[in-house]
Amino acid sequence: MRAIISVYHKEGVEELASVLVNLGYEIVSSGGTAQYLRERRIPVTEVFEITGFPEILGGRVKTLHPAIHGGILLRDWKEEDVKEAKSLGIKPIQVVVVNLYPFEEKVKENLEEEDLIEFIDIGGPTLLRAAAKNFRRVVVVCDPKDYSWVASKLKEGGLSLEDRRWLALKAFHYTAYYDGVISQKLADMWGVEEPFEVSAFPLRIVGRLRYGENPHQRGYLAENPLEDLGIVRARVLQGKEMSFNNYLDADSAFRLVSEFTKPACVIVKHTNPCGVAVGNDLISAFEKALSTDPQSAFGGIVAFNDTVKEKLAEVLVERFFEVIVAPEFDDAAIRVLARKKNLRVVQALGFGSWWDIKKISGGFLLQEEDRTDYQDWQVVTTRKPSYREEEDLKFAFKICKYIKSNAVVIAKDGMTLGIGSGNVSRVDSVRCAIERALRYGFDLKGAVLASEAFLPFRDNVDIAAQVGIIAIVQPGGSVRDREVIEACEEKGISMVFTKTRHFRH
Repeated sequence: MRAIISVYHKEGVEELASVLVNLGYEIVSSGGTAQYLRERRIPVTEVFEITGFPEILGGRVKTLHPAIHGGILLRDWKEEDVKEAKSLGIKPIQVVVVNLYPFEEKVKENLEEEDLIEFIDIGGPTLLRAAAKNFRRVVVVCDPKDYSWVASKLKEGGLSLEDRRWLALKAFHYTAYYDGVISQKLADMWGVEEPFEVSAFPLRIVGRLRYGENPHQRGYLAENPLEDLGIVRARVLQGKEMSFNNYLDADSAFRLVSEFTKPACVIVKHTNPCGVAVGNDLISAFEKALSTDPQSAFGGIVAFNDTVKEKLAEVLVERFFEVIVAPEFDDAAIRVLARKKNLRVVQALGFGSWWDIKKISGGFLLQEEDRTDYQDWQVVTTRKPSYREEEDLKFAFKICKYIKSNAVVIAKDGMTLGIGSGNVSRVDSVRCAIERALRYGFDLKGAVLASEAFLPFRDNVDIAAQVGIIAIVQPGGSVRDREVIEACEEKGISMVFTKTRHFRH
């Protein structure tokens, strides 16, 4: 009996190799693996002794030979395979243990193209795929975490067909992931922006969650190995385990708060902001954001764009929140927040840009992430917004990117006064935003309004004018733009077109 062992990460493989030797297997290895096993007094046959061919091209070609792959792919239940192999002197191989060159690890070292290319494994994936294809006869091991389990099974008499199928499936997933990392990294390195007709996006599951959006749904946390930052890699400093919905909300909140350079606070509920504000410091930003809708903020996710310190922490623990997200927490703040043992405190350092992928029945939708605020800033009315109004318009329109459509934001002095989200008509979102603002006693005179898509009718302007809104920002592009602009002229309202829409479904 023969086993091929060819591994880059060698730690722990000697346990499995020793069991195989004790069971009568001949160990076939090459290069560093052979040396590693010999140093541990495990007998090894070099690959070249089987193939009659030395390693060539600086080690690029070692195992790519019929004597190796014939031994793996041999179907011992087919008489013609057995006869052919015997005539060629090919002996069957029953176990293949392989892990691959660390391309993913080397990506993080920012190697030059020529150096990185050398960490693309060729022989390893071929061995794994050959062994997985012949799972009925061959045991394939691609993950060091399986060494002990496989060794135990072999000592107990062997692996069942079900075991071998599971290991084969894992090997196919492993090589698909490996190729996905390579293809996506090279596309990025070579500036290829358009996706090919077929593609593989790498995904690594890093944890199982208690459940998905609801308790009857399974949920997992997965990372993209080519994104260095993001909420997936955030540090949970304290509190209960993060849930599926916590991750969604925390990501939405931290993305939005990171849009601002001034001290900012975002409070999110069900991925929609319910309060956003900038201030002279984080405490004032929080108090302004909270005042927008204190009822909806209960049990929400709060995000900041700067260090949370002790005084702010003292304010935060007075209320019930599920998660606090910030780029940094000082030690005193951590001690204060620890009073609420279940409160999740999350340190998030930022995020990159990648494809936005949405699941639909039968497939997926892919799009670039929405990273643009506006393409143009065009005042289309006689009345121009003041400096303060323009700052509020930009503030409000930025927030629109993170609100479910139809989205409307009313703002004044760097804080949201009312938010309308997810309504099936835009005028309903306008009414909803106004109603929320008035419910908490805000004076809307001199406030501004932002809409993430064009205003289709003048009724939105008429309703806004009734409560004193003085400036509106929207993408423009409706067949009734002229009618809407004329309504603004009648009411003395400034209107700005951005030529950028921010639908969010």
